[in-house]
Amino acid sequence: MPFRPGLNHLYIPGPTNVPEQVRMAMNVAQQDQRGPEFGAFVLSILRDLKPLFATADATVMLFPGSGTGAWEAAIVNTLNPGDRVLMARHGQFSTLWAKMAADLGLDVEIVDVAWGAGAPVSEFARRLAADREGKIKAVFVTHNETATGVTSDVKGVREALDASFHDALLFVDGVSSIGSIPFRMDDWGVDLAVTGSQKGLMAPAGLGILAVSPKAMRAAATNTMRRSYFSFADYAVTAQTGYFPATPPTPLLHGLRAALDRLHTEGLANVHARHARLAAGVRAGVAAWGLEICAEHPSLASDTVTAIRTPEGVDARDVIRIGLERFNISFGTGLSQLAGKVFRIGHLGDLNEGMCLTALGLAELSLSAAGAKIAFGSGVAAAQEIYDVAAPAVALAAE
Repeated sequence: MPFRPGLNHLYIPGPTNVPEQVRMAMNVAQQDQRGPEFGAFVLSILRDLKPLFATADATVMLFPGSGTGAWEAAIVNTLNPGDRVLMARHGQFSTLWAKMAADLGLDVEIVDVAWGAGAPVSEFARRLAADREGKIKAVFVTHNETATGVTSDVKGVREALDASFHDALLFVDGVSSIGSIPFRMDDWGVDLAVTGSQKGLMAPAGLGILAVSPKAMRAAATNTMRRSYFSFADYAVTAQTGYFPATPPTPLLHGLRAALDRLHTEGLANVHARHARLAAGVRAGVAAWGLEICAEHPSLASDTVTAIRTPEGVDARDVIRIGLERFNISFGTGLSQLAGKVFRIGHLGDLNEGMCLTALGLAELSLSAAGAKIAFGSGVAAAQEIYDVAAPAVALAAE
């Protein structure tokens, strides 16, 4: 790799920037994961994760691995081979989740919609209402589709389930939403909610985090799908004692503890408001360039990542390459059918206005070098108009 002075400007939608406080917290000696202090330490993390999910009732579990591992844990502990599940494919990660469900032996009923659309609530409602025999055992929703920058209506899917008096479990992928934008597990009747340590939680990748409703825990007591390492029975004990069934990544847990402290100090309402404000500035910048985002409608636009369509004749891969080679900035690439058509600016986690303005300024240079007709400063100025208005004053949480 060539030498590049200064910071690498990281604007992929995860892993996100790790704050210095979090990095320093991980610089600890190894400790006895069976020692008397370790259990209380882990229980404090599990306790402080609950507000991010907005749940009082769920059991929170930490799996050494990733959000993908937590996806698998959710499936194998609550469903049975051959169970029918209802899913939509509208981006790379909803597609991967559907593939995993099929690989694990589920009967996957797919609704394909455009990449840029959200979860098809009305179509889900139609199919659930028609399922009079209750063959559908679970509905899967990708809350924030990272590939397209689209946030879906989880509450609407719960309302569709309730309107049809359907008993299916509600699975939600919140990997790029939980800890950054509002998520209401108990209010929305979510049964299994998945996230990871590396996005809104501002820690390195390595922990899959899963919140499990009492209804889903009851399903786990009788389901027949095989599992071993990801068994809820073992991790439910961790939720009670703080001790893991296998060796945990102790330095990463210390980093997560520090990240939760930062979120608590800022206050979750402030965190959500900050992400909404920063995203609005980024979207204003894209509009000023005369470009479109991937989300089909402004109401679907994510507050954690924006997927930007490049103009005709401009390959988004060139924008990304030029950005890294010339300006030391990492943008997110277009995935699968969006390869070469979009580049992504991640705006979640440890982020402020100056960082978003940097992303827009360097994106202008990269787009121009790739052949796009961009007026320098146009996107930055549009975002500055948003950021010039002071953020609403909300009291910080107590230290």
